[in-house]
Amino acid sequence: MTVSQSITGIVASLLVAILIVTAGSSGSISLQGVPLFAVCGIIGFLLHWTVFIPSFAFRTEHYFDLTGSLSYVSTVVAAIMLNPSFDIRDIIICLMIVIWATRLGSFLFRRIKKDGQDKRFIVMKTQFTWFLMTWTIGGLWVLVTMAAGLAALTSNTTVELGLIGFAGIAIWIFGFVIEVMADYQKTQFKKNPDNKDLFITTGLWSWSQHPNYFGEITLWFGLALVALPVLSGWQLATMVSPFFVYLLLTRVSGIPLLDRLANKKWGDDPDYQNYINDTSKLLLIPPAR
Repeated sequence: MTVSQSITGIVASLLVAILIVTAGSSGSISLQGVPLFAVCGIIGFLLHWTVFIPSFAFRTEHYFDLTGSLSYVSTVVAAIMLNPSFDIRDIIICLMIVIWATRLGSFLFRRIKKDGQDKRFIVMKTQFTWFLMTWTIGGLWVLVTMAAGLAALTSNTTVELGLIGFAGIAIWIFGFVIEVMADYQKTQFKKNPDNKDLFITTGLWSWSQHPNYFGEITLWFGLALVALPVLSGWQLATMVSPFFVYLLLTRVSGIPLLDRLANKKWGDDPDYQNYINDTSKLLLIPPAR
């Protein structure tokens, strides 16, 4: 990637962040005249840029995912601590994000330590602007994915959980369980030396080619539902969160990237072709075979 493309990516990321912060700050409580949403929204960027410095110096991507998880946790904890009137909805949203971020962050950190590297970063981490763009996008990812939840956490409105809130909790639990199960099944599959260089087709992976992504998309939709009842006006724009997760994982950096790598590795394997032809791309659908 060229320097100009990287700089364009950084500027575009910051512009999107400004739009999200502007929308989320509508209806947010204020700290000495500054919306709490804006205060919390910048935390992820600051953490990513701070960790980027030693990461580029040592040419390592080992702490990228861990920084993302720390950003989620730090942001929601700050929102709760700085909101003098948080309620049960806020506590639930905070716990949802902390549990998810802690579990996924530790899982990804252990995985990259075991693998030694993330192939996506091999060239990227040697180029300053490209690497900086990626860390900036990491901050944007944190802000946008949790925007609806953060808007609720910093809102000055209190509403009982109600049917929508409980439905959101149930959907989040379902998605979280699916994601954890999918990651566990794939980890166990890869631990077996007999499965070296093979692709997984068992468990949830026989129902979906990417069940972990299905779980992640689902849980963010659930969290957005929990947040929805206390959002109004421009705050409703933060409901883009789960749709952003869906589009990014299915159209940009998730499924398309993994599918290209898998096709490069197993594209000539008839069993792999049968698997992708017979198995749902994302949704959990029982196999016909």
